[in-house]
Amino acid sequence: SDTYVAWSWKANGGTATATISESGNNPAAVVQANPTAGFSIVTYTGTGGTGTIAHGLGVLPNMIIIKNRDRNINWLVYHRNLSATNAYLHLENTDAEATNNAFFSNSGHSTTTFSIGNSNHTNADGEALVAYCFAEVEGYSKFGSYTGNGSTDGTFVYTGFRPAWILMKRTNSTGNWQLVDNRRVGYNPSNNLLFPDGSDAEAVVTDNDILSNGFKLRTTGAGRNGSGSTYIYMAFAEAPFKYANAR
Repeated sequence: SDTYVAWSWKANGGTATATISESGNNPAAVVQANPTAGFSIVTYTGTGGTGTIAHGLGVLPNMIIIKNRDRNINWLVYHRNLSATNAYLHLENTDAEATNNAFFSNSGHSTTTFSIGNSNHTNADGEALVAYCFAEVEGYSKFGSYTGNGSTDGTFVYTGFRPAWILMKRTNSTGNWQLVDNRRVGYNPSNNLLFPDGSDAEAVVTDNDILSNGFKLRTTGAGRNGSGSTYIYMAFAEAPFKYANAR
């Protein structure tokens, strides 16, 4: 009698688009990429050094989520709107952003590769890791940031499409990852919250508006709209404008 929700992104249907051999500190990797959707899955074996890995997107990645599959160790998140190339967040906790060259190298990412440090979190020698890479696609996905105003007439965030799914995280201080979608309840303003960093049941709230061209916060809470606080987000469209009538 319990209820569940799942969200899915398709990379390349399980077929590798690239298989890369280890070279120096650059790990051996298998890439499944769907550049049209701006998404790839990269599985690789760490080298213990600072290196780069192909992501298969053909453009700069806007968000990267990495997990060491062999260790009980934090998930790491890179987002283009963090304060530095080597800044990171943890997916499973509420920490504010921090920087560490051993996680994401400050040499930066490119249209072909992403840069990792020599930590066990991102490049442990001989261990299996996975990276989920996302790039923005006009009319389909948006990766950005906003500043809260602490008002129930809250910040409006323009995405250019009606979002179906939105993930938000406060970056200048501690705060939960917070997620809304258009399936659980699905009408304004009662788009209930889930917290990906916790085990809580969904929170029944009335302070999220999903609009035709973005989303609007209607809360004074610091988790999503604290006055002067900074937040990152990732959002995906209900009906991608770019491809809805494509020929």
